[in-house]
Amino acid sequence: MSWTHPLDGVDIRCPQRPYVHQQQRKLLQVNFLVSSAEDVTIVTMVDYKVTVYTGNLASAGTWNQVSIKLVGTDGKSPRTPLNSSRKRRHLSKDTMSYSTVFCPKSIGKLVLIELTKQRNFLFNQDDWYPAKVEVKSPEADIYKFPIYHWITDSKEHKFREGTALLVFNDTHAQHARVTEIRQKREDYSWCVETGIPSCIHVESIDQLPRDVRFSLTKKVEMDFTAGKGLAELELEAWAHWIEQWTDIDDITYLRVGNPSATAEYVREHWKEDAFFGYQLLNGVNPMLIQRCTKLPANLAHSVSEDMVLSNGQSLAEEMKKGNIFLCDYKILDEVQPNTINGKNQYLMAPLVLLHHTDEKLKPVAIQLKQTPAEDNPVFLPSDSEYDWLMAKMFVRSAEFHVHELVSHLLHTHLLAEVFAMSLLRNLPMVHPLYKLLIPHTRYTLQINVLARQLLISKEGLFSKYTASGADGAMMILKKATSAITYTSLCVCDDIKERGLEGLSHFYYRDDGLKLWDIIHGFVDKMLKYYYKTDEDVQKDCELQGWISDIFEKGFHSQTATGIPQSFSTVGDLVKFVTMVIFNCSAQHSAVNSGQYEYGGWMPNVPSTMQLPPTTRKGRANKDRMLKTLPDVQTTVHSMAILWVLSKRSTDSVFLGQYPEEHFTEPTPCDFIKEFRGDLGVLSAEIKARNSSLEVPYTYLDPEQIENSVSL
Repeated sequence: MSWTHPLDGVDIRCPQRPYVHQQQRKLLQVNFLVSSAEDVTIVTMVDYKVTVYTGNLASAGTWNQVSIKLVGTDGKSPRTPLNSSRKRRHLSKDTMSYSTVFCPKSIGKLVLIELTKQRNFLFNQDDWYPAKVEVKSPEADIYKFPIYHWITDSKEHKFREGTALLVFNDTHAQHARVTEIRQKREDYSWCVETGIPSCIHVESIDQLPRDVRFSLTKKVEMDFTAGKGLAELELEAWAHWIEQWTDIDDITYLRVGNPSATAEYVREHWKEDAFFGYQLLNGVNPMLIQRCTKLPANLAHSVSEDMVLSNGQSLAEEMKKGNIFLCDYKILDEVQPNTINGKNQYLMAPLVLLHHTDEKLKPVAIQLKQTPAEDNPVFLPSDSEYDWLMAKMFVRSAEFHVHELVSHLLHTHLLAEVFAMSLLRNLPMVHPLYKLLIPHTRYTLQINVLARQLLISKEGLFSKYTASGADGAMMILKKATSAITYTSLCVCDDIKERGLEGLSHFYYRDDGLKLWDIIHGFVDKMLKYYYKTDEDVQKDCELQGWISDIFEKGFHSQTATGIPQSFSTVGDLVKFVTMVIFNCSAQHSAVNSGQYEYGGWMPNVPSTMQLPPTTRKGRANKDRMLKTLPDVQTTVHSMAILWVLSKRSTDSVFLGQYPEEHFTEPTPCDFIKEFRGDLGVLSAEIKARNSSLEVPYTYLDPEQIENSVSL
């Protein structure tokens, strides 16, 4: 495909030649040959045609004077203004600007460009967001320079030609790599945390580099406060009611707008045992359930292997067949509960046994505390209606905390921040892994800063409206961090370790494994294009610095996690990068997107419980259940924050979409097209399956998965 610059064909022999800056004109004059017989200027200079693309973000344009210098293998161009002409003074948002850079001779293959932005006497210093620059050389070669960076000062900024280069193959601009990384480490410094993953060292979002902040669209739509959610859900009138619910049906008055079919199903079926089990597989936290091959030692003796189940088989027989499953919430044990509106709250650490029969998963025994005791009965489906229902509600409240703090916050948000920070601090923009992963870091740093400020801080929403409170949440996070393993972060290994390969109607597993394979295939092709041998991986010091930083700052250098400290083979690298992309995109979607659908009906996922469970069977009733549930104020605030957390913005970028063109070589661009095609096929398969399901599972449909942890 030919590339035509708007200034191609302009005859610079004509007296009315294009505008040339005064300094450049002086340079040109030494090469002019003027004939008295013919008033013709003959120029022996060579010219480079430059196209500057200003990005499509609010306030992306600039009135400041921007200049460019081209750096090639055989020399440099003079610094040339890009917008000094009266007609081209403003580099506007989402536009292309054309210029010509003149040189006495060819400067060889272009290696980098230098951009400088200076204020002029008419306009104050402003910010400029160039997306990319393209240059056509005198030899008709096209050079592309990806930028996607806010220039906010008057310093010289260097940007590499788009061909991805490993450090040992970069023969012309090693100094530029080092300088870039040095600056990035100043911009993105670590705040080292005790017991949890480290994070970026800023006090507020205003201290974040502009490159990683929300767009104006995202900022307006993602007002990360409960107040925003209360307003959008029209719940402000109930925001200060600390009264108890007097009838569970009254909660239906809080459901405004047009709830999804799944949300309606939750409201209608939340009491059912089969739906209780279904949520552990296909709800927002399919990460805890595991096959049970031996009864836990701390399960009361009233539950024995001789126990007869509904199908007439013994517990022992069904365990041998692989039909018994366990959810153990031991991570919540010994967490000191919160106080809300002057009332003590209650958080259990249950053990739940489930039986898979007739293609349904149902609970068969619930022990609400970890230590067996007379005042800690094991609840059974044969118990009274409210004994059994309230036991399940205490489990669902425990599920709220494990889901939000472990599966969601820690395993996706906080680890994604570690991956992003290590990427920015260790890999230059020209590195192929930087180009591959940077789209999967979009908005992650800002969303996490907001989460630390507004959710899990001492004055945050977790402190005000959940059973754990801020202190309890931190204790849970530290326990979970110490228990992380590499296996648990790789869906293919995790499913196998939990013994869940044969369960029917497990759509998280089915879709997740297919997605893993698609992502793995894409990453494999992309990385093998640059890393030809294992030795290439071993000698890439920048890559080794990246994984070393992750191991130290994300996993506290604990070898027991199984997280690699370095990479020895291309295969090791491919698997780890697949894990990073999967967890920043698909896994986050799986644990985030359905929060309001499953938690908007508060009795299904109570954020706290206001009375303890009964110590004897037969004491639970409707009145006690209503007094145990969160009060009205806590209910509407938990609904509001779940609404905000799962609300997608209109500038979302979905898996497989790469609007920023970091890769410029044809082959990697072809890999991206193939990746997008594979995702499209999977999306069609998921839609076809969902069309016949009573509760469609949509959270791992590629068309619903954002590229990054951005909400």
